[in-house]
Amino acid sequence: MSSNPLAASAGSSAATLSPHARFAVRHKSPAFFSKAIAERAAKIRNKFLILSLHAEEMRSDALPNSKVQEMSTFRCLMLSLLSATMLAGCAGVAPGDATGVKPLVVYPVTSNDTPYSQCLRRLQTVPASNLPVFAVGEIADKTGQIAYYDKAGNNLTQGAAEMVMSALYKTGKANLVERYDLRLPLAEVKLAEQNRLNRSVEAFGKLPASDFILVGALTELNYNIVTGGVGLRIAGIGAGTRMAVVNVAMDLRVVNARNFSVAYVSSLQKQIYGYEVQADVFRFFDQTYVELEAGHVRNEPLQLGVRSVAEMAVYQIMTDFLRLPRDPRCALVENDHMSSYLEQLKPNGETKQ
Repeated sequence: MSSNPLAASAGSSAATLSPHARFAVRHKSPAFFSKAIAERAAKIRNKFLILSLHAEEMRSDALPNSKVQEMSTFRCLMLSLLSATMLAGCAGVAPGDATGVKPLVVYPVTSNDTPYSQCLRRLQTVPASNLPVFAVGEIADKTGQIAYYDKAGNNLTQGAAEMVMSALYKTGKANLVERYDLRLPLAEVKLAEQNRLNRSVEAFGKLPASDFILVGALTELNYNIVTGGVGLRIAGIGAGTRMAVVNVAMDLRVVNARNFSVAYVSSLQKQIYGYEVQADVFRFFDQTYVELEAGHVRNEPLQLGVRSVAEMAVYQIMTDFLRLPRDPRCALVENDHMSSYLEQLKPNGETKQ
């Protein structure tokens, strides 16, 4: 009897095999045998294609140029088929082992800060008492920017309210109370009223009232404020660079919880920059078309820009509204870009020539 478990299984049942052979057959899944057969068939098919190519090359020596060109095209098609067959064979093999694929981990988890986070943290060292109680309401995305064409969803984050809450917490000078999502807290109270908790309703006590409520919206997302680029291509070889500037804006208001008056408003925007460098080659070598591209893209993260605006708005509220001391290094960058246009506009709205 053959010592090869696969060879032995072809001529006898598992019951007549040696213990070693029976163990091997018992522990090889049907997928293993299907894979072995597929690999063998792929090897035979690839050898056939290679032999066919060699035969065509030998016959092309005695043929006219037109036939040689046809043979060259046939060889290209056969090589493409051979490459596709090899790639298909690789795609059919699952990566990893029986425990799965080892995930790729490159970068560690870090704090999610912006350049303005340090400004908020410096407020922690400021002596202060009688800290106000803040509640954060809805800060909706009202830009109307939704990428329907590629089903990518909203272009801006839907978590602006959470960003504002995190910014308030970084200051250490605000007592936060939950008003944004009360489903779970109210469910706890309701369960206590039904005597389904080991805590009575009276144990909840009086809830702290808020002094100020923050509400607002993401109000602007403007693409291509400035775009530009330069490129050069000679004889199919070239390079170029492109850049673009977009901006996002947030309008945030502070509502007095005692009388619902609007006590303070912050309206800020941030411009975001991105650039791309690329090089490419488009050439015909003999009768073969070759295309090679390389490039580098670097963009300031759009959602990080939204977080930066949220943190600067909270810093304004803590310093301008609550009168905490402002660090000169954290002062808002003022510009007069819009004021210069007023002089260019005529009373009827037309611009000067």
